[in-house]
Amino acid sequence: MLKKHDLHECRSLYNLMADPAVFPYVRHKCQSYEEYLFITKQLITLELQKTSISRTITNELGQPIGTIQFYDIANGTGFLATWIGAPYFGQGYNGRAKEAFFMELFLEHQIETVYLKVRKQNIRSKKAVAKLPYVQLANDLKLELYESINREQEVYDLYQVERSSFLESRNQVIVCGMIRGWSDCRLQRQYAAGEGYSSLSALLN
Repeated sequence: MLKKHDLHECRSLYNLMADPAVFPYVRHKCQSYEEYLFITKQLITLELQKTSISRTITNELGQPIGTIQFYDIANGTGFLATWIGAPYFGQGYNGRAKEAFFMELFLEHQIETVYLKVRKQNIRSKKAVAKLPYVQLANDLKLELYESINREQEVYDLYQVERSSFLESRNQVIVCGMIRGWSDCRLQRQYAAGEGYSSLSALLN
């Protein structure tokens, strides 16, 4: 589902990113394949410097379908940016990628809080975030940060994922399955639909 960047996959990813349905919402709006290749090399370097963590999202066949990045890392916090290619919309990849990435951030890198900036008019992304039970709308909770990301004009909603909330949510899924049986558990039905399977596997293994 997630892998470290491979420069050989940049051409495929650039073609997906350049789609008009995707391009307005990506963080690095590259105007050419060469620029995308350069940015990917930069992301690899930034990870070595521990200021960014970035992964390629793949489908079941191992084909690259998007990217996910944690950037501006400072004091155990940072921002999340994710995009998925248009042919893969609506298939649960976004949620599964986020959950797998949160597992890595919270358990391997000891991150405490992940912030998400979502454009107010990006209805698709807002619906995707709303499906995740551990995500909080933070416009009022972190008002100073909210105002800083909307300094010029009010463009973004601010969301946050706390390490404790995420891990508690994952534990609830496991306890529910153990006590009531997966077939009777409402949370497990989300997994059966393809939401969050990777994090469940990581916890059970």
